[in-house]
Amino acid sequence: MSDPIRRDGLAHRFWEKKPLKSLNKDEWEALCDGCGKCCLNKLEDEDSGEVALTRVACRLLDDATCRCAHYETRHQFVPECIVLKPSNIDSHAYWMPQTCAYRLLHTGQPLPDWHPLITGTPDSVHAAGVSVQGRTVSEFDIADEDWEDYIIEEPT
Repeated sequence: MSDPIRRDGLAHRFWEKKPLKSLNKDEWEALCDGCGKCCLNKLEDEDSGEVALTRVACRLLDDATCRCAHYETRHQFVPECIVLKPSNIDSHAYWMPQTCAYRLLHTGQPLPDWHPLITGTPDSVHAAGVSVQGRTVSEFDIADEDWEDYIIEEPT
């Protein structure tokens, strides 16, 4: 089956031609770079609103691939998982990773050179060192009250 986002192995740069709210489902999904950072648990300071990233991963994140092990049915396992979509990006972009294509495009910035849509290879995010591949711990292995011990700087 051919990828509807690619023609002859090259991205046709739909993200530069269409606003986020106009993307179809395949285009929207193709923006995900596969870094896995959105699947890391975050801590939000109630007073300042500042969001801290931890290396404590959602129970469904595959640390080797940085992909959700049950993406299509994830809400059966993790009901609180947020489905980012054009209609809610305004309220959720603030906690998305700094390098996230959804956040970047939402704020009028270009995709980074390492993004898989530009390189044509899904592993470019890992080769660039911006994914969390091999850097996470499972939320099953960490008590909730210990998450502050696992705060990290975002790989960018």
